[in-house]
Amino acid sequence: MGSTKNAFILGGSRGIGHACVVRLAQDGWDIAFTYASCEEAALQTKTEVEALGRRCFCWHAALQEDGLPVEITERAIAVFRRLDALVYVAGRTEWYSMPALTAQQVDDLYLLNYRAPLLCTAAASKHMIAEGIRGSILYITSTHGFRAYPKDQVYGGLKAGLMRSTESIALELSEYGIRVNSVAPGMINVRDGDGDERLYREWAHKIPLGRYGKASEVANAVAFLVSERASYVTGVTLKVDGGLVLPGMPEDDSPEAGYGWSKQK
Repeated sequence: MGSTKNAFILGGSRGIGHACVVRLAQDGWDIAFTYASCEEAALQTKTEVEALGRRCFCWHAALQEDGLPVEITERAIAVFRRLDALVYVAGRTEWYSMPALTAQQVDDLYLLNYRAPLLCTAAASKHMIAEGIRGSILYITSTHGFRAYPKDQVYGGLKAGLMRSTESIALELSEYGIRVNSVAPGMINVRDGDGDERLYREWAHKIPLGRYGKASEVANAVAFLVSERASYVTGVTLKVDGGLVLPGMPEDDSPEAGYGWSKQK
């Protein structure tokens, strides 16, 4: 038990966050995580982790509230006494029409999708520096930070900002051996179960690899980047998108366009 590492995952009860919690527990990490709304899913996730023989703590947290990001991170530090990794998954995807955009809409996404991860990082890095921990910090961003879409000026812009912040934070914290990276998922099937055929039929032709991604595939990337296997990797954003936003994607992405990826099964 002395060699066990501790990870705090913000937003870990469902979807990509749940997959990250389970994947790190499988790798031998003890886990603390937050959830925003579904207590039942959070308790089920906790049960899965404990069934793997790992310690697990979960707390409800509205991370957009003043003081909560720092408070909840400090709680995880107090419980574990040592924090080795912080993974920020929490966030919302919203589409806003520009002519109708309100200050409240901007603030709601900013507080959860950008301010909260930076404040959690401030608390975690302060602890890691004080304790001499060569830890890892990771953000789940989005391929929307690379490619623009109509009505995602707030969501996509904040994700792009977080990826840019990843680089600056990595530069500053490298002095202490703390690595900072991001993972940018593309089209990931997180709601209907891996392999949902409706999603494949409707949208998979837009993806060069011909299918939606799985939450577990994003979690695999996270597990690699926070581990010692990535000990020389910092300041990067790793796309996990099946090639969705590769340069040179065709304007006509319909199944009839005749491009190779449109015909994959």
